[in-house]
Amino acid sequence: MEETNDLMRQRKEKLNEIREAGIDPYPHQYAPTHTTSAIHKEFEDVDETPDDTHRVTIAGRIMTKRDHGKSSFAHLQDSTGQIQIYVRRDDVGADSYRIYRRFDVGDIIGASGIVFRTRTSELTILVDAVELLSKSIRPLPEKWHGLQDKQTRYRQRYADLIMNPEVKEVFVKRTQIVQAIRDMLNEQNFIEVETPVLQPIYGGASARPFTTYHNTLDQPLYLRIANELYLKRLIVGGFDRVYEFSRDFRNEGMDRDHSPEFTMLELYLAYADYLEVMELTEILIAQTVEKLHGTTKITYQDQEIDFTPPWQRMTMIESIQEYSDFDPDTLSAHELYTKAANAGVELAGDESKGEIIAELFDVYVESKLTQPTFIYDYPIEVSPFAKKKPENPELVERFEFFISGMEVGNAFSELNDPIDQRQRFMEQASNLAKGDEEAFMVDEDYLRALEYGMPPTGGLGIGIDRLTMLLTDQYSIRDVILFPQMRPEN
Repeated sequence: MEETNDLMRQRKEKLNEIREAGIDPYPHQYAPTHTTSAIHKEFEDVDETPDDTHRVTIAGRIMTKRDHGKSSFAHLQDSTGQIQIYVRRDDVGADSYRIYRRFDVGDIIGASGIVFRTRTSELTILVDAVELLSKSIRPLPEKWHGLQDKQTRYRQRYADLIMNPEVKEVFVKRTQIVQAIRDMLNEQNFIEVETPVLQPIYGGASARPFTTYHNTLDQPLYLRIANELYLKRLIVGGFDRVYEFSRDFRNEGMDRDHSPEFTMLELYLAYADYLEVMELTEILIAQTVEKLHGTTKITYQDQEIDFTPPWQRMTMIESIQEYSDFDPDTLSAHELYTKAANAGVELAGDESKGEIIAELFDVYVESKLTQPTFIYDYPIEVSPFAKKKPENPELVERFEFFISGMEVGNAFSELNDPIDQRQRFMEQASNLAKGDEEAFMVDEDYLRALEYGMPPTGGLGIGIDRLTMLLTDQYSIRDVILFPQMRPEN
């Protein structure tokens, strides 16, 4: 810290010297003609002889600087890459060179000159005009010492992005993932919409909400935990295909694949069931992977993942049969409770058979699902917005898909019977009254919408952060969120 303070004092002294020379160290604009990547592409064939037709103007941050008396080499970094510049006093003039010598690593500068190759074949700009665009008074961290701590990198993402171009590439790919999905949905005549972030009643998922208060309306509001119920209102209103990329908020713990603030894609498709949505899901994801990587096979954390459809499909019961040593269909609720307790599941004692089966799936199956896998036909108790299976009303038409041991998406044949939905709302409200912080209230307006009639509908939610983790080979969700939530620094 003391060393940093000394360096900052030195830089502030240089800043004052630059100002005293009549130079604005923070000018208002600059007009580059090229990016560094464009220079590398356009001048790939230039040789060691400077040619005035190879003139460029660039802007970037000084990442290295080596002064040698009357000349200096530096590397500039812009949003597309790096390039070397060569600054000589004889070319820029004595006054400009004197100011240039007060530039530091981290400063943002503009430079004009001629592109050529050095004797070591490095593409370089022979500079004849140089200008300070932003004086950096805080020294950049050392890449291998100052930014090794993950917590520091998350807190100071701006420094992380400067020092680690591969981090920036993750977020470029994240944007490409979202755009690829958006393009495919638009091609299939889905309409992108926006629904409220502040909601008078939270719902659409089982989670503890963040609460706030609207002074003018004199009422509590909740940051949305899901946008499901608003999107289904639009299905009622006649939008047959809708989707939204939404920021959702859940007042819960943080770990490798959970963040209190995260991004979801939710889409709803009228006149479809969960089997049709299943087919749409694997095609949507596989095409996104192929657009990003040129293939449907990727490596995630040293494991090959193959997104080529069709994906593996198992009912929840079948998956437990496959990955455990018992058959939940043949066991009583008490026997299942004993199995769960012995496996370390914390239970209150009043759980239904379906709730225990869902817990057993989490323990025995989820972490083992490496390849893309659909798990379908869930217990009704854990799926309050899904339609019952006609042949077995204890189960619902719901699936989740798992990749590399993570749940990435969730889908239903959406419940559109307002009487059945009211009953399930009442069960949730009862659980809320008993202290279940993840249960939710009765949404009378949503029930009113269903009473007007909602067509058969399939719905899908995909966790964009988790999908990005997979497609960019990042271990933690914090590595794909630019500014993840952190504990206070002090």
